[in-house]
Amino acid sequence: MPLTVLIGADTFLPHVNGAARFAERLAAGLVARGHRVHVSAPSVGHRNHGTFVEDIEGQRMTVHRLPAWRWYPHDWLTFVLPWMSKHYARKVLDEVKPDVVHIQSHIVIGRGLAREARKRGIPIVATNHVMAENILDFTTLPPLLDKLFVKLAWDDAERTLTMARAVTTPTRKAADFLERTIDISGVIPVSCGIDRSHYRPDLTPRDANRILFVGRLTTEKHIDVVLQAIARLDPALDVHFDVVGSGDQRRSLEQLAHELGLDARVTFHGHTGDEQLRDLYSRAGVFAIASIAELQSIATMEAMASGLPIVAADAVALPHLVHDGMNGYLFPPGDVEALADRLTRVLTADPQERLRMQQASLDGVAIHDITRTLDTFEALYRGAPLPD
Repeated sequence: MPLTVLIGADTFLPHVNGAARFAERLAAGLVARGHRVHVSAPSVGHRNHGTFVEDIEGQRMTVHRLPAWRWYPHDWLTFVLPWMSKHYARKVLDEVKPDVVHIQSHIVIGRGLAREARKRGIPIVATNHVMAENILDFTTLPPLLDKLFVKLAWDDAERTLTMARAVTTPTRKAADFLERTIDISGVIPVSCGIDRSHYRPDLTPRDANRILFVGRLTTEKHIDVVLQAIARLDPALDVHFDVVGSGDQRRSLEQLAHELGLDARVTFHGHTGDEQLRDLYSRAGVFAIASIAELQSIATMEAMASGLPIVAADAVALPHLVHDGMNGYLFPPGDVEALADRLTRVLTADPQERLRMQQASLDGVAIHDITRTLDTFEALYRGAPLPD
């Protein structure tokens, strides 16, 4: 029997980040299965609020765009006024009358929907994509206030997430971290999932050494570490680094690339369309990610689905995807020399070794197919036993 599902997302199209992409894929996948899906999300511009029928991942659904404001100095971040969250939640709940509310964070929209849904006895499922420490990149607070902000953010997370019938995170490690940090138990790891059929793995030998990164250009991604590692690679490798994504660190990263003498070897593509992104994945020889704050990393899963070896920081959830010596290599976070060494190993691997790593990536990403993710959330929405 179809359900009416209201998804609350503090970040959604046109934002480009893992949490937004998951919310989009979840919503589209549920519509494709016959459910009635509504999304409550920030407006694209402050004046462009209202209720719209939008095409998300090829599926049409109703999106309730709440008035949102640009968060300066960041070039993409918008936010809904916190003191208006419950007011907006009441309006959307009155209109939608959902069977279940699925919030994607505890920050503003999620918090408001959770509080109002609980008053009405509507079941709540919550997915946590956020580490409070990561939000510091967006606050511009003085360092002395950072610890206080993090404590308040986690206290708020506890108040909101404990209202939910079920709480999920993308990985077991992220679930353990959440349970240690706030007074909560029974957090369920559910992969964000990807549709593997969207990607085109090319297992033939490469005729160029291209390194790829996909993601937001923000501090916690540590793209500067990758640039410094590339500057240390043997010039004979003739490496080119493709950087896909936008963010407030782009200008400083472009300056660093210039200072390192990498102008001709680095391309900042900005935000790309899906077809161009798939092409970049297919052309790459290795995917590199130095981030220290990934609760899963959809971009890394996309790279695996494209048959790429991965070189990743040994931090947070990345070791769940990258098995050292199998589908790539791990390196100590921030260690430029170690990253350069691991990249060299991949780029100089013989064809058989490279093919083995590629196949290991394809095998490893199979358990993250979006079908399994949708099956699990449907069960959580209905209060049914989880699928194996």
